[in-house]
Amino acid sequence: MTRLPEAEWTRREDLAGLVAALGAENLRWVGGAVRDTLLGGTAKDIDAATTHRPEGVIELCRDAGIRTVPTGIDHGTVTALLEYGPVEVTTLRHDVSTDGRRATVAFADDWREDAARRDFTINALYAHPETLEIADYFGGLDDLVARRVRFIGDALQRIREDHLRILRYFRFQARFGDALDEQALAACRDLAGTLKELSRERVAMELLAILGLPDPGPTVELMQHCGVLAVILPEARAAERACLVALLAHERAQNAAPEAVRRLAALIPPVRALAEAVAVRLRLSRAQRARLVCAAERTPEDAADPRGLAYRESIDCARDRLLLAGKSLRELAHWEVPQFPLKGGRIIALGVAAGPEVARMMRAIERSWVAEGFPGPERIDALLEAELAAR
Repeated sequence: MTRLPEAEWTRREDLAGLVAALGAENLRWVGGAVRDTLLGGTAKDIDAATTHRPEGVIELCRDAGIRTVPTGIDHGTVTALLEYGPVEVTTLRHDVSTDGRRATVAFADDWREDAARRDFTINALYAHPETLEIADYFGGLDDLVARRVRFIGDALQRIREDHLRILRYFRFQARFGDALDEQALAACRDLAGTLKELSRERVAMELLAILGLPDPGPTVELMQHCGVLAVILPEARAAERACLVALLAHERAQNAAPEAVRRLAALIPPVRALAEAVAVRLRLSRAQRARLVCAAERTPEDAADPRGLAYRESIDCARDRLLLAGKSLRELAHWEVPQFPLKGGRIIALGVAAGPEVARMMRAIERSWVAEGFPGPERIDALLEAELAAR
């Protein structure tokens, strides 16, 4: 019997309290924390499966002094708010009906039945909270060793249940895969068109998750080969995919952290209107949209004055544009965008009437200040004096 290696999270006192409240035989750790710990990585979110119904979880936790939030109670999920981080506790389930976007579920009592509705074998590993023994119903342990991402049961059926599993496959393949599972690839290829039926937010969430991985280049090419990329991002032609490859290499050379929106910018032509259209189509947040559009407005002149670019746009946009252009980030390293020190009130105090003239003088002095590399107060005084004299 394979046991989960002891990790920092398995020794958490607050988790022991949750186990005591629900009973060790009624609860199993499942999902990413189990998978990542078996791979020697660090667990992020802790998820649990339980035989208790949601109302029972709430009542037992309340009796133990543990606060809960019914985050997905219709689907059996209650979040326990523990000292060292929340834990999602979900009642064992099986699917009653699915339509590719949402599922109607019924609660179950059998661990294997619950495992059968999950997506990949490596995500269906259950660990006993006390003995740490692993229950593996579909060969997930062997797939972890082989670095193989494989759907549970029939891949076509799994995708028909939830079309987003196509993108989840490519994300997990990028993270954990080595050998390719031909059945999975064929199913993704055959059902790629079903991605059009999903909400744009769900598609964007998975696409950005893929692009935010350390090296999404090979996965993006695999998605293109399987006809998936053309469905969700038809703008990503061969030239744009080559731009992404070049960006990834330059990011590594510059020790730049992965940034999904910057990489999305590489996958679309640098045209403002097109970037805005993609942002709307993917329902990006306001901040993500602004960053994508700013990156799309890059020009060959950006590298001439990186700090001026950062001042005019933002430090993030300047980094994005420089990296997309294959330029150095040296001038922006350990540098903070300064605040323009001159206030309009000072100009008014020197006899200039409040209004457009003050604004014009402020803009003129600010342009000179930026062009000269953000000099100190004495230079601001000189620039102000020159503007006053010119009047």
